[in-house]
Amino acid sequence: MTDSVGPGGGGPGDSDDRIIQTDLRNEMSRSYLEYAMSVIVGRALPDARDGLKPVHRRILYAMYELGLTSDRPYRKCARVVGEVLGKYHPHGDTAVYDALVRMAQDFSMSMPLIDGHGNFGSVDNDPPAAMRYTESRLRALTTDSLLEDIEAETVDFADNFDGSQQEPTVLPARIPQLLLNGSAGIAVGMATNIPPHNLNELIDGLQALIANPEITDQELIQLIPGPDFPTGGQILGREGIRETYLGGRGSVTMRGVANIETIEAPGRPDRDAVIITELPYQTNKAALIERIAELVNDKKLEGISDIRDESDRDGMRIVVELRRDAYPQVVLNNLFKLTPLQSNFSAYMLALVNGEPILLTLRKMLEVFLDFRVETIERRTRYLLRKAEERDHILLGLLLALDQLDPIIALIRAAPDTATARQQLQDRHGLSDIQADAILQMQLRRLTALEADKIRLEHEDLVTKIADYKDILGRRERVFGIIQSELGQLQERYPTPRRTEILDLGGGLSDIDLIANERSVVLLTETGYLKRMPVSEFEATSRGTRGKAGTRSQGEDAVKLFISCNDHDTLVLFSDRGVSYALPAYRVPQCSRAAKGTPVVQLLPIPREEAITTLIPVSEFSDDTDLVMLTRGGFIKRTRLSAFSNIRSNGLIAINLEEGDALTWVRLAVPGDSVLIGSKAGMTIHFRLSDEELRPLGRTARGVRSMNLREGDALVSMDVLPVELADQVAASADDEEDAASEGPWVLVASASGLGKRVPVTQFRLQKRAGMGLRAMKFRTDSDELVGLSVLGAGEELLLVSEKGVIVRTSADAIPQQSRAATGVRLQKLDKGDRLLKVVLVPPEAEDDSADDTSNDSESSDTEAANTENNAQDS
Repeated sequence: MTDSVGPGGGGPGDSDDRIIQTDLRNEMSRSYLEYAMSVIVGRALPDARDGLKPVHRRILYAMYELGLTSDRPYRKCARVVGEVLGKYHPHGDTAVYDALVRMAQDFSMSMPLIDGHGNFGSVDNDPPAAMRYTESRLRALTTDSLLEDIEAETVDFADNFDGSQQEPTVLPARIPQLLLNGSAGIAVGMATNIPPHNLNELIDGLQALIANPEITDQELIQLIPGPDFPTGGQILGREGIRETYLGGRGSVTMRGVANIETIEAPGRPDRDAVIITELPYQTNKAALIERIAELVNDKKLEGISDIRDESDRDGMRIVVELRRDAYPQVVLNNLFKLTPLQSNFSAYMLALVNGEPILLTLRKMLEVFLDFRVETIERRTRYLLRKAEERDHILLGLLLALDQLDPIIALIRAAPDTATARQQLQDRHGLSDIQADAILQMQLRRLTALEADKIRLEHEDLVTKIADYKDILGRRERVFGIIQSELGQLQERYPTPRRTEILDLGGGLSDIDLIANERSVVLLTETGYLKRMPVSEFEATSRGTRGKAGTRSQGEDAVKLFISCNDHDTLVLFSDRGVSYALPAYRVPQCSRAAKGTPVVQLLPIPREEAITTLIPVSEFSDDTDLVMLTRGGFIKRTRLSAFSNIRSNGLIAINLEEGDALTWVRLAVPGDSVLIGSKAGMTIHFRLSDEELRPLGRTARGVRSMNLREGDALVSMDVLPVELADQVAASADDEEDAASEGPWVLVASASGLGKRVPVTQFRLQKRAGMGLRAMKFRTDSDELVGLSVLGAGEELLLVSEKGVIVRTSADAIPQQSRAATGVRLQKLDKGDRLLKVVLVPPEAEDDSADDTSNDSESSDTEAANTENNAQDS
């Protein structure tokens, strides 16, 4: 760039103006940096000393100047806003009024600084009334803790925007306002978000820090355990608080307070409801209700029949009414997961220290405040000392005049004017100019004996005060003692109980917390489709009935595996190649009886050449529980269940197989249990799972021979008899009639739909690898054994056919027969259909999901071995 007019040029308007050459990048960088610093220091970030931004500080000081203290009448907010705009804050009136409103909202600030009269908004995000309608004044806490001693030269004053007024650069705060009410602001390139705290806890922490400057961070956190939000609620866990206090940043998980209650209404049955009484900080109640309604309408939140807001002046009450079939705890967990009823407060404790933005820890914040408080007390003391010395100087002059009263009166009467009298008093009696003026202005009534005594007493009192002030300035412990005394007075005058409860647990909700622990059946078809159905889909029927279709039959897509489990169980799937996979039961898509299901390859990375042969439901991977594996070739082995606690996503080898062999059956057991293995020809062997018969082997071992089969025979089933029932059988072996009536039994079923209950006592214990005993006599040569299951009294069964027809019936309805009997009809089968397997329905979980869905079923793996080991091979 060049000058538009040359050095010697002249023209209209030509003067000393010049165009300055500059680099655009440098100019933009400098200008933007100045703008950024102006926003950081002058608008967005609070001062670490009094915890206020300039707009808040100017509002409070303007109200103080107007005399709007807590004992004076309210004044229109428009008057206050006008005062602030005209004198201190040359910005928009909306910004000033919004800041004023927030300082009056008890749901925004832990201890509001302004006492508002009128509509100042609500937790529903309703806007406040216009400033011409609302009124305000300072709260007593504001005067006592932020503005006290402001006229005692405790803080610096600076010119306002036009130099016509003076405004404080900081308020002489007596409490750490930055932590008490928190702060939020977005500057240029940085932001701050400081949560509010409890006044009593902050004072306790300051007292402890004064008493012991070397106090540990842990001891300090015990006194100030965490934020205290004005809306109450709960904080989940202390890790986020600790990170915030020790590093200046962290995430605090907030949760509203919600309880499950039973609503009684005349003329209708009682219903459960979720009652919300407190919300997380800065949560909009109306938006929360709207969000819940949207989720219900979009079918993303199930189990809710109605929602209404019953809040009034006595408190908050949001009623979320539930359907009769809903699990209240599951609905509540989903509310926490999907709505702002649980949210995170991202703390970033950035504030100005000596005009510079610094990320502060809890200790640093308190130390910065204490340093500032020490400075204000010393400045106040110096101010009081100066005033006392000035007053005492005058009193000394008055006392001298009283001692030499007659000569001084004569001098004054003889003087021609005031100036001469003042000069003669200074020259003849050694008085200062101020003392001489005070004597000349002294009224005659001060010459009485009583007034003279008052002057002497005031002088003595000032001498004591001056000595005390000098002592305070000379000893730092005196200053700290004053701070502690003033803090104690504020704590006594403004007791504030904690509103937010801190819970010692994590804030995360896993998927399992959002799922009811219901009883289900999981079905796998021959073509590899997997689906889950509630057990309640199949009502109990009489023995011998046809039942309901459990899947849609399409050509040869027959049912291959069928087990029952609880939704919180982990399904361990075993393939014919001896590889194990893990899948949470609730992640198997729940389908209707007619639905086909989901391909298992979409749920697990199973190679297409592998086929799933066994499903096992596991509630806990205990080291006291074993997996008993049986291959198609007859090899059996026992391996600790804990070896499968961390199954990789691409599977884990469960057993090494010989060429042509396949892993076909897997059961849960504990040491001392016994195993029953059945063959297609109806033979059964029963032997103990002891270290002598079958010692535990490693995960990759092949196993040992289980049963000696005749030519053309093959293994078809395996089940485990728990050690408790085995001992019971041994104890009652002498009385077979009692054993037969009390159980346990072995349910034996054939492909033609026939079955019976045989007392376990009829299957004596044998050595492994024997021929076994006959378990059933077949009516036709084409019939064969398809399954045997150990069961006790009161069990329920699910009978499933190859075409997917399912019957649910009671085991007690099946008659007891001997091993040689042919059995009775269990299920009426269609032409061409055959019975595939018999599955035991799992018992109801003791910890029902309505009470605690975050815990797995209480049933142990031993119980699972008793009632849930029912995966069969086709």
